[in-house]
Amino acid sequence: MNIRTRFLMSLLIVAMCFAPAISVRASDPSNGDWPMWGGTPDRNMTSHMKGLPTSWDVKTGKNVKWVAELGSQTYGNPVVAEGLVFVGTNNESVKDPKIKGDKGVLMAFREADGAFLWQIASDKLQAGRVNDWPYQGVCSSPVVENGILYYVDNRSQVIAVNIRARDKEGKPVPEIVWKFDMMEELGNHPHNMSNSSPVIYGDLLYVSTSNGQDESHVNIPSPKAPAIIALNKKTGKLAWEDASPGEKILHGQWSTPTLGKVGDQMQVFHGQGDGWIRGYDALTGKKLWEFDCNPKDSVWQKTRNELISTPVYYEGLVYIANGQDPEHGEGVGHMYAIDPTKRGDITESGRVWHYDKIRRSISTASIVDGLVYMADFSGFLHCLDARTGKPYWVHDMLAAMWSSTLVVDGHIYLGDEDGDVVMLQAGKEKKLLFETNMGSSVYSTGVPANGVLYLATRNQLFALADGAQSKPVASKN
Repeated sequence: MNIRTRFLMSLLIVAMCFAPAISVRASDPSNGDWPMWGGTPDRNMTSHMKGLPTSWDVKTGKNVKWVAELGSQTYGNPVVAEGLVFVGTNNESVKDPKIKGDKGVLMAFREADGAFLWQIASDKLQAGRVNDWPYQGVCSSPVVENGILYYVDNRSQVIAVNIRARDKEGKPVPEIVWKFDMMEELGNHPHNMSNSSPVIYGDLLYVSTSNGQDESHVNIPSPKAPAIIALNKKTGKLAWEDASPGEKILHGQWSTPTLGKVGDQMQVFHGQGDGWIRGYDALTGKKLWEFDCNPKDSVWQKTRNELISTPVYYEGLVYIANGQDPEHGEGVGHMYAIDPTKRGDITESGRVWHYDKIRRSISTASIVDGLVYMADFSGFLHCLDARTGKPYWVHDMLAAMWSSTLVVDGHIYLGDEDGDVVMLQAGKEKKLLFETNMGSSVYSTGVPANGVLYLATRNQLFALADGAQSKPVASKN
């Protein structure tokens, strides 16, 4: 299978001027749902949840609560809200015989037992792989708030769905509230796949557009199309947009927006396709600062990278690593801690630290107790000091990594392309506690919700819980 077909992916308004309808929490959904990529708007992959399993065996069913069949390729991370589990995939595991062929699919399962409830299927774009790579399915994670789910499908559409709707028999059904077609409304040209996990502040929904190159990998068909937009979550109307990368997009734009309160101002942070990360006033879209995540002498594609990783906001700093489409292979990477209180071009003034011993990365960091846990595509997990960037240890997974670390209750969970999942002890000393194989590649990140750990492989979704015992799971290799 072409490595590009495994990527896209994995692999995250007229605004209100008063207090937002929901608060932007610091990372820790605690013992409840996991309603978005990263759990909370700062995208820090952490939780203090107790009681998650510290070992399991998918072959014997030990600590496996249930297993659900997905499509043949799954890159969208699960989210859990209101008793439902949602995940993006393709149509290779046919749930409805009337829906045939290659589609992008958002599936909904019952949290209690994994029963399939409903799906939304989207046709592929006629342009084909330039905009909508075959069999990639839906690659972004949804966000759920007050009964409404928002996600980006394979057709570059932002879709709002009422997940509390019922049919005449009382069965749950998806009810489309509104759609915003980014290709039609913005002149957007997604490269290979649309991939963004929305985030919400007040009445605003923030989305990356995935605008990028055409098949020549030279031309930018829509340089004036925005890299990031804000929509009114109630109406789907455009509130603000920014197209800072312009004609300097290196390839595609697959990073996802993050929120953080800096002083008295809410900012949205976005890694973009020219290799710069930018910070915006969340309400107005005013660009506040920008930071070049590459050395000035870097050259695309050898040493200059774009940004695919999702920014993480932790204790006043923004953390991000750069990388490239895995089709480009391994290479030198860089990770930064950035001070978002600075203004303008803060490549020098805003740099708190720079770590250059990391390889290209498409993963997102977990930061707990002053330690950063960051994976790179070459298969190395790095543990760094969050304030200084000082490295404490590196763990070699011996396989490519598309997923990100998840840190829960002192344990680091991480999966790789070979299907191996490890659990290490969080802290300044490396200690491997558990390792197992899931039977298929792991491109997604673990999700903790209501005492259960959810892990998606390429074609199955596992709900793992202490004391559970399911029937043995047949290998999918």
